[in-house]
Amino acid sequence: MKIFTSAQIHELDKYTIENEPISSLDLMERAAKTLVQAVTKLYPPSTPVVVFAGPGNNGGDALAMARMLAEKDYQVIAYLFNISSNLSPDCAANKTRLHDCKNVKEFIEVVDEFEPPRLEQGMLIIDGLFGSGLNKPLAGGFASLVKYINSSPAQIVSIDVPSGLMTEDNSYNVRANIIRATMTLTLQLPKLAFLFAENQTFIGKLRVLDIRLSQEGINKTDTAYAFVEEDQVRKLLLERPAHAHKGQMGNALLIAGSYGMAGAAILATRACLRSGVGKVTVNTPKRNIPILQAAVPEAVVQLTNEETIFAEAMDTEDFDAMGIGPGIGQSEQTAVALVAQIRRTQCPCVADADALNILGNRRAWLQQLPQGIILTPHPKEFDRLEGHCADSYERLTKARNLAQRLKGFIILKGHHTAICLPDGNVLFNATGNAGMATAGSGDVLTGIITGLLARGYKQQDACILGVYLHGLAGDLAANDLGEESLMASDIIQYIPRAFKRLQE
Repeated sequence: MKIFTSAQIHELDKYTIENEPISSLDLMERAAKTLVQAVTKLYPPSTPVVVFAGPGNNGGDALAMARMLAEKDYQVIAYLFNISSNLSPDCAANKTRLHDCKNVKEFIEVVDEFEPPRLEQGMLIIDGLFGSGLNKPLAGGFASLVKYINSSPAQIVSIDVPSGLMTEDNSYNVRANIIRATMTLTLQLPKLAFLFAENQTFIGKLRVLDIRLSQEGINKTDTAYAFVEEDQVRKLLLERPAHAHKGQMGNALLIAGSYGMAGAAILATRACLRSGVGKVTVNTPKRNIPILQAAVPEAVVQLTNEETIFAEAMDTEDFDAMGIGPGIGQSEQTAVALVAQIRRTQCPCVADADALNILGNRRAWLQQLPQGIILTPHPKEFDRLEGHCADSYERLTKARNLAQRLKGFIILKGHHTAICLPDGNVLFNATGNAGMATAGSGDVLTGIITGLLARGYKQQDACILGVYLHGLAGDLAANDLGEESLMASDIIQYIPRAFKRLQE
C-alpha cells in the first residue's frame, strides 16, 4: 500500500476526476457517503451531532456529512467558518445544499463573531475544519476553537486528518492547536504523519476508507513510502528443497553476549535457528559458554580466549552471514574488535544493540562500514548515530539519508518499523504490537534477519521478511497470551506459526 504526500493526494484527486470521469462535487458526495456509513455504524441516531466545517474541501465533506446525517434523523447542528468569504467551489455548493435541507436542526455560517455551542458528554463532533492541504500551524481563532473542542467531553471524529495536523512534517507545528480525535476516518490511503508515535494522541483510532480513487492513478504515481503487505512478503519466501541438508541451508555467525548478558546471545541464537538456517555458530566469552550450550544445544559455541568480553575479531570465511552486537558491551577492547570484525567480514552483516552504541560514540567509524550492511536501531540508538532528532519525521529523514550514504539498510524500529533502503525508498511494516516493547525483542529480530541472510535471502528481502515475521510472530503470541505479559522468548516460540501462516 502506497503512502502519498499531500501534494500527491491532491494530484490523485484530480486524476480521478479527469479519468473516471467524475465531477469534483460528485467525488466529494461519494466520500461523504462513505464517511457517513462509517459514522452511523458507530453512533446511533440518538447521538447529538455538532459539525465544524472549514472553508475548503474538508469543510465541504463535513457539510455534505451534516446533510446526510440529518436525512437519517440525526439531530445535527452545523457551523461553517467563512471568515474570509473565500469558500472552495465544492464547499460553497454543499453550503447551498445544506441550506435547502429541511431536516438539519441548525446551520450557522460564521463570518465574524462566534458563539461556541455547549459541547457535552454523549455528543459527537465532526471535525471538518482543515484537511490534508494544511501547510502551517493553526493560529488565532481557529487555534482557540481547536482548544475549545479538545477541552470538551464529546467524542470527536476527524475527516481525513485531525485539523491542525500536517500530513508529513510536524516538526514546527503547535501541538496544542491540533484536534485530538477519538477516531480519524482517513480517505483512501494512510498519511505519513499517522505512522509516527508522537502523533497518535491526535489520531485516536484510525480507519482507512476506500472512496474509490483511481487505481490506475495510484499505480502510476511513484512514492518513496509504502506499507509492506502480506501478499508481497509471501512472494519472497524461498522454497526448501526436499533433499536439502544443513550445509545447503546456510551457516550463520552470531557475535553476542558479554558476561552477564548471555541472555541476549541466547535469544538471538534461538531466533536465528528458527529462521530456517542450517547451522548457527555463536562467538561469546568463555563464561557464557556453559549457559549457551545448555540453553541452545542446537548451536555451535565457539571457543574463545576471553573470559568476559568480545575482544578479538575472527575469520568469517566459512560463514554466509554475521550478526553482531546483542549484549557485547561497549568496552574499548570490544569497540576495537567490533570495527576490525566488520571491516574483515565479507559476508552480509547485521549490526545491532551495542554495536550501534559503539558506532554512535565513534561516528567517524560509520565511514568504514561495508556496502549492504544492515543496521537495526531503535530511536535512541539512532539518535546516538546521527544526533538528536526533534521528532519522528526528522529521524526518518535522517535514516533515509544514512541508508543512501552508507549504501546500506537502516531498520528504524518502532510500532511501524521503517525499512530504509539504499535507493531512498522506505517500507513500513504492518505487523507487531505494543506487547513487543520488551527487553530482548531486538535481539530476536537480529537473529531472524541473520538467519535469513545465511539461508540465502538477499539483504533487502531478508529485511522485509525478517521484520514482517518478527511482528507477525509477536501478533500471534499476543493473540494467545495477551500483550501485557509478552516476552521476547514468546516471539521466538511463535516464529514457526508465522512461517506457516505465510506459507499457507
